[in-house]
Amino acid sequence: VRGLCPLKQILRQKEDNTLIFEARFESGNLQKVVKVNEFEYQLTLRTDLYTSRHTQWYYFQVSNMQARMPYRFTIVNFTNRNSLYKRGLRPLLYSEADAKEHKVGWRRTGNEIKYYKNNAGQGGHQYFSLTWTFQFPHDLDTCYFAHCYPYTYSNLQEYLVAISKDPVKSTFCKIHILCHSLAGNIVYVLTITSPPESGKGTERKAVILTARVHPGETNSSWIMKGFLDYILGDSGAAQLLRDNFVFKVVPMLNPDGVIVGNHRCSLTGQDLNRKYRSNGKKCYPSIWYTRNMIKRVMRERDVFLYCDIHGHNGKKNVFMYGCERKQQAKAPHMHARVFPLLLSKSCPDKFSFTDCRFRVRKSKEGTGRVVMWKMGINNSYTLEAS
Repeated sequence: VRGLCPLKQILRQKEDNTLIFEARFESGNLQKVVKVNEFEYQLTLRTDLYTSRHTQWYYFQVSNMQARMPYRFTIVNFTNRNSLYKRGLRPLLYSEADAKEHKVGWRRTGNEIKYYKNNAGQGGHQYFSLTWTFQFPHDLDTCYFAHCYPYTYSNLQEYLVAISKDPVKSTFCKIHILCHSLAGNIVYVLTITSPPESGKGTERKAVILTARVHPGETNSSWIMKGFLDYILGDSGAAQLLRDNFVFKVVPMLNPDGVIVGNHRCSLTGQDLNRKYRSNGKKCYPSIWYTRNMIKRVMRERDVFLYCDIHGHNGKKNVFMYGCERKQQAKAPHMHARVFPLLLSKSCPDKFSFTDCRFRVRKSKEGTGRVVMWKMGINNSYTLEAS
């Protein structure tokens, strides 16, 4: 990852305007590129490791471009039938020249965007293409394209180091190792609460938040960062929350998948958000240890809320999935719906109550939300962000 790619030296010939692609860096994903003609390229994404599926997340570097020429890029092996690219979503671009000269970071870009079924189905898979045109702003720039704003494992580590070095935040935010992933990466757990006065603190209820079980859903990490910025801040409301609750936070459940640029799975090729009923301590350590940590917290204090933060690739808005029993839905106290309703009242421009759902489907019974609810946490949710 750190070394220069030898291909760059080989390809840089005089008058050769071929774009140079690279994705061998943290969270990168691109498998193959075919040059169709001078300004048109066909791209194939790498599936999640040890699977033949889950092509959604992409993140790659492009260099050796000519400015203001109409390039066309087509990714040819998406597997989702529906996509927000049909409804206005655009690819993300980062230009190193723009960042240096104009302090411009990631931005949505691209024209003539289309998402459509193609004829490249193999082995029973139906594939879909995403195509867009783009004119680079600078000659010989280094640019990056991504599906959503990248947030790497290294980003998380830098953030946690800054907290641990902060003389104020480190008094009420303790960072511990929950476990190690299959590849030996640390899965962190944060405990955030005001230092208890002598003999007090045991009556505080717990709030448990987790994120990034699906690596390609980077928006869940940005929401988690926003929550941590807030709860570790010096506002009166943040202080009040720390005085009254104990927050247990697992900010990145699947660091291995994040590092290798997977979209959905861990290094076992499995969706970890279907493994909360499993006893596979060796195969799914972050899930096993998270569930055990929550059981331990439940023995010590009431758990007011559990929420696992995700990104959604098919629906717009920010919304929640909750749990309720069939007979409970008709009862006057619709317990599971109260918290999402309060959220929609306090920030109607950001949270959509009408998009929330409260059914417990059979296919979702291994998810964190359903397993924690069955363990006895009434307010058990998945937060989804478009």
